[in-house]
Amino acid sequence: MHSLPVLPIHAQVLELGCGNGKTLSAMSHQGWNVTGIDLSPHATHLAQQVFPGMQEGNLAVADVRQMPFCSGSFDAMFAFHVLGHQSVADRAIALQELCRVIRAGGQIFFRDFSTHDFRYGRGRETEPGTFLRGTGIQTHYFTVLEVVDLFKGFVAESVDTCTWPMRVMGTAYVRSEINAVFVKKT
Repeated sequence: MHSLPVLPIHAQVLELGCGNGKTLSAMSHQGWNVTGIDLSPHATHLAQQVFPGMQEGNLAVADVRQMPFCSGSFDAMFAFHVLGHQSVADRAIALQELCRVIRAGGQIFFRDFSTHDFRYGRGRETEPGTFLRGTGIQTHYFTVLEVVDLFKGFVAESVDTCTWPMRVMGTAYVRSEINAVFVKKT
């Protein structure tokens, strides 16, 4: 797992697509007030098992396109491998929601696969740069310019591409992600 950023103690933090809760658990050890959402009821159930100390109401089955939070609720948001599973239209809606629930000056930590990833181009293309694989999972592969454009209402603190080797059954592949930090304009 990548290291977590430095945020103030008691920061209000939201993880989008919290999955099984491993990252939520790591976040809670930072002294942050963490909330996690996932579209999957099964995932949120797993998160509750991994992180039984999660306060009631801080773990919810929710859609990133329509979150059950008041405007300006969070100091920081983690969007790791979530927006890449949305269509172009749904990403635009999700960004409006992210902008709504994060405070002015709040940070969004973004991570999703880049067009340099070995899986780019595999499966049936459903939209430019978006592929539906045999697992039924749709994944969009981003370019740096596309990520910057997606977050055009924010200030980019950093936008980097990270690549690393991966071996599967003796064959070498390259994984590639775009990691970025955006700040909501005040």
